Parts: sequence; C-alpha cells; structure tokens
Amino acid sequence: MTGDERLPHTRGLSTWTTRRWLQVGVAVSLTVLGLLGVTGAWILGRTASLSSDLVDVRSPALTTSIRLESAVLNQETGIRGYGLTGTPDFLAPYREGVADQKVHTARLVELLRGDASALRDLKTVQDEIGTWQAKIARPVAATPPGAPSPEASRRAATGKKDFDRIRAAMTAQQDRLREERVRARSDLASTMRLRNAVFATIAGLIVVLAVIVFEALRRGITTPLERLGADARTIADGDFGHPIRPIGPADLRRLGGEFESMRRRLVRELDFSEEARLRLDAQSADLKRSNAELEQFAYVASHDLQEPLRKVSSFTQLLQRRYGGQLDERADQYIDFAVDGANRMQVLINDLLDFSRVGRVHHALQSVDLGAVVKRTLSALSVGIEESGAVITRDELPTLVADPTQMSMLWQNLIGNAVKFRRPGESPAIHLSAERDGELWRFAVTDNGIGIDPEYAEQVFVIFQRLHTKDTYQGSGIGLAMCKKIVEFHGGTIGVDPDYRDGTRITFTLAGEPPEAGLGDADAREARDVTPAG
Repeated sequence: MTGDERLPHTRGLSTWTTRRWLQVGVAVSLTVLGLLGVTGAWILGRTASLSSDLVDVRSPALTTSIRLESAVLNQETGIRGYGLTGTPDFLAPYREGVADQKVHTARLVELLRGDASALRDLKTVQDEIGTWQAKIARPVAATPPGAPSPEASRRAATGKKDFDRIRAAMTAQQDRLREERVRARSDLASTMRLRNAVFATIAGLIVVLAVIVFEALRRGITTPLERLGADARTIADGDFGHPIRPIGPADLRRLGGEFESMRRRLVRELDFSEEARLRLDAQSADLKRSNAELEQFAYVASHDLQEPLRKVSSFTQLLQRRYGGQLDERADQYIDFAVDGANRMQVLINDLLDFSRVGRVHHALQSVDLGAVVKRTLSALSVGIEESGAVITRDELPTLVADPTQMSMLWQNLIGNAVKFRRPGESPAIHLSAERDGELWRFAVTDNGIGIDPEYAEQVFVIFQRLHTKDTYQGSGIGLAMCKKIVEFHGGTIGVDPDYRDGTRITFTLAGEPPEAGLGDADAREARDVTPAG
C-alpha cells in the first residue's frame, strides 16, 4: 500500500473525537474480554465435565465392578461349601451375594448409561453369571440339606469352567474400566494443563490490554490535557505570546484551538487595554491639572471673591440703613433687591465651597458614633426644630469608620430638609432608622412633609436643581447633591423611596469602612460635579 493510499485512513482517524476513540476502545476491549471469557468458560466446563466423569462415573464403575466380582465369589464359595457339606449356613453367603449382585448390576447400568461398549461388557458378565447360576448354583442350592449334594459332585467340572468364564468376563470388564479411567485421568490432566495455559494467556492478554488502554489514555487524553494545562498556566503566568499547539483527538484539538483563539483575543484586548491605560494616564494628568485649577478656584472663591462680595453686601446694607425711607419707594425696593442678592450670593458661594471640599478637604476617616453626630446636629438645628414644633425620633445608630465632618453635613442637610419642607399648619414628624444589610448599613430619614413626586426622584440630587422657588422655600439647591456626594464617597448609595406616600423617605447606605478607591476617586467625582458651576 502506498503512502497516498494510507492518507485517507489517517485523515479519517484524525477526525475521531475522544468519545469515538473511547467507544471503539471499549468495544474492542469488551470483544476481547468476551472471547477470553467464552474460552475460559469452555475450558472450565470441559475440566468440570472430565472431573465429574472421572469422579462420578469411571472410578465408581470400577469400584462397583470389583464389588460385583466379590458378590459372585461369595455366591461361588457358599454353593461350593453347601454342596460339599450340605450345611445350610453356607447358603447365607450365597443369598447375600445374589442380593449384592442385583444392587451392583443396577448401579453399573446407571453409571454406564450411554457407554455402549461398557454395557456390552456388563451384558457378557451378566450372561455368564446367569449361565453359572442356572447350571450350578440354583440346582445345588435346591438339594436338601444335611448331606453333601450329589449335584455338586456331578457338576463340579462344568461349574469350574463356567465360573472361569465369569472371571474372564469380569477381568475383561475391569480392564476396560481401568483403561477408561486412565484415559479420563489423562484427559483431565491435559485439560487442566490447557486450562492453566489458557488462563495464563488470558491474564497476559488482560495485562497487555490494560497497558494498551492506559497508554492510549495517556497519549490520547492525559498528555493532550496536561500539555493544554501547561500552556494555559504559562499564559496565566503572563506569557500571553505563548502559542497553544493542540494535539490529541479532534475534540481536544478543537478545545485547544478555542483556547488559542481566546488567547489571541486576549492579546488583542490587552493591547487595546494598554492603549486605553496610556490614554487614561494622559487623562489622569489632565484631571490633576484640573483639580489644581479647582483648588485654585476654591481658594479664590473663599478669599478673593468673598472679600468684594462682603464689601458689596456691607455697603448695600449701610445704604439701606442710612437712606432707607429717604428715597422714593422704587429706590428702597432696589436697595432691598441688592441686599437680598448679595446675601444669597454669599450663601451660595459658601455652600458651593463646602460642596467642592467633600472628599478633598474633609477625608479624616475615623470611628464615628452616628448617634453622637445626630445629637450634635439636632442641637445645631434646635431653633428651627423648636419654631416648627418638629418631633424627631430615632433608632439606635451604629458606629462607623467615616469622616466626622461629612457625617455632620449629611445628617444636617437631611434633617434640615425634613424640617424645612413641612406641610403648612402641621408639625413635622421625623424618624431616623438604621438596620444592617449584609456588609452595609441601611439608613432612612422619614417625614410627613410635602413629599417628592417619583418623577423628580433623581433630579433632586443634581446640584442647583430646585423643585420650588426661593420665595416658597429658601435654599441654594446644593443640599441633596452634597448628601449624594458624601454617601458615594463612603461607598454607599442614596435615593428617594418611591413607595412611601405619606411624606418623604430618603434612604441611603453606608459601609462599615469606606472603600479605599473612594479616596482616590474623590477628586475625579469632585471635578465632574463642580465643573458645571464654573
């Protein structure tokens, strides 16, 4: 066969999957084991058959033949003694011999069933015994006792010849039975030797088959998987340029090919990630410059802008006190507008400055007892609480690792809003709750105020977004935005409970310890939140 003729067969085997190899291997193994089992069963059956024939037929047949000969000898001895003496006691061995003869003959017929030659020998023995009994034994036994039997003397020579023929027939029978037993022993010994050889061969074939199976598993499954695992570990250790060269059955090669495709995609993604990292580094540098400019803005807002604003506010207030009522009504109105605008500008700049400092200036993390923080907050808001008649209840609040200043700002804004946005003519009822939620703490500030429509649940947390005019409710629109920034800085979330309809319920979560990433990301969030104000 040429190489071209072998190629299609090789290609056919190369497309075999692990399952097909296993199916073929199992089928071949089961076939071989089945043939070995059938051969072993046949050998065992043959051995058992020969052993049974030897033990249950040949040896008992020879023994029974010898006993039959002994029974006939007992008959001859009894008849001879009775014929010579006429004593009846000599008939007892004769009668016992006759009974034993019947038993042993029947036993031989049973043992030799199916063996024609052995049954012919038995028939010859029976005929000779019958002839002797008819001519000698029964006539002598029938003579009266007390005196020697004349029949015995008269038939002595004939009786001797007949009995010699019996001996010759039984000797021939026993010789044949001995030959059969020897042949059976020889067959049994040969079969046992064959059995031992066959079982040794079976054991050898099983060992060879096991070696073939293990070697096939090693080459077809274990080695390809080990090589694939080694390649995967090499790649996992950082050598992403290491190629995967799959071997083994078709499905394992496909698996290796998929790993190789995944490696190539991973290399492309890593290249893209590296480019993205470089771009991110550049953006980070820009962000640092932006943060520096933001800090400069905060400094300007806290010093350079506030100083002229204080002068404007001071002089407009002085103008109001000195010339109030001396000018016309429109002039007094203009002065009031200027004073109010200057004051609101002052409040707005202070609030914006506080907002920009969250996560940048105030980041002294320490163990904070929120119960004590709320107590101080209620003291700071005591005037508004007393004027509104607010009733404030609270659960036991935990101790967390947080920035104490930011916690004060958080609770002050939430409680202050609950007091501010109350229903006309109704005293505020405010409840502060806290419960454990896995690794977080979930807090809620619930009031019976005017509430927040679900459509504005996200808008209220955007800086400078107000749902009411300044004439209805005072404020800069920064409070809830600052609360959101504080909560996110501490690794939590904040929102409006849309299912609560009897007022407003603000829920938020705080971690027992804020994530470290929060400190590094604070400047980025600050730049994102404050930039629109510029």
